[in-house]
Amino acid sequence: MSVNALPQFDRELDLSNTGRGVWLVKVPKYIANKWDKAPGEIEVGKLKISRVPGQKAQVQLSLSEAVLCLKDPGEQSIPKEHRLNVSNVTRQSLGVFSHAGPSNTDSVVPEAEKLYMEGRIVQKLECRPYADPTYYKLKSESIRKASMPQRQVQQLERIVQTFKPVSDHKHNIEYQEKKKAEGKKARDDKEAVLNVLFAAFEKHQYYNIKDLQKITKQPIVYLKEILKEVCNYNLKNPHKNMWELKPEYRHYKQEVPVETKESKNSSDSE
Repeated sequence: MSVNALPQFDRELDLSNTGRGVWLVKVPKYIANKWDKAPGEIEVGKLKISRVPGQKAQVQLSLSEAVLCLKDPGEQSIPKEHRLNVSNVTRQSLGVFSHAGPSNTDSVVPEAEKLYMEGRIVQKLECRPYADPTYYKLKSESIRKASMPQRQVQQLERIVQTFKPVSDHKHNIEYQEKKKAEGKKARDDKEAVLNVLFAAFEKHQYYNIKDLQKITKQPIVYLKEILKEVCNYNLKNPHKNMWELKPEYRHYKQEVPVETKESKNSSDSE
């Protein structure tokens, strides 16, 4: 059997920017949502870095007015000024990579996919807002929305047939009627039930439980108790899942053998 090998494509990795250090910045979700909405040609913010000898650099982020204006009607304003807490990367080796797909996809000879290492992460920064009235208002609104129940009761002014609940399902009604019918079946005397069973087995040798229940008109649990005393339950074919009388309770009429008839005729002739 021949197996077709998958096509192999060369991928070149450009390491020219390996020595460049980059920052890994974590920003709040509300800033990330604003930046996702921002078109690519506008300025999203500015960084201000203050260096003091012997101390960590102080980094501040100031969002642009163009980003702050990107909000839906009724949406809360977000803080403009943020500070970035700086921490060094010590026990990890992290990098930023990018890739460029082939420019001509219709070419017969596929072009190699190009990979670029954009730099090595040297610092992690976590963006945090200042505790100002705008932030408090934004936080209280997010807490209020989170505490709202997902399902609410709504009063309907008119009947909506599409979503009108069913008073009772069909299978529930059938089940209740069946239970009531079984409950009304009174248990007859055991001897009377046995007489009905013996009379039925004189007509046929095998019965299933449903037919016996119709014949005796007894609750199925009570009927099985009596059947276990006088009948055997077949587990094998050709009469699988059917009941028959135990040998000691069988009284089937047997035909007189042919030999006996002939011998009787001969004796009469003599």
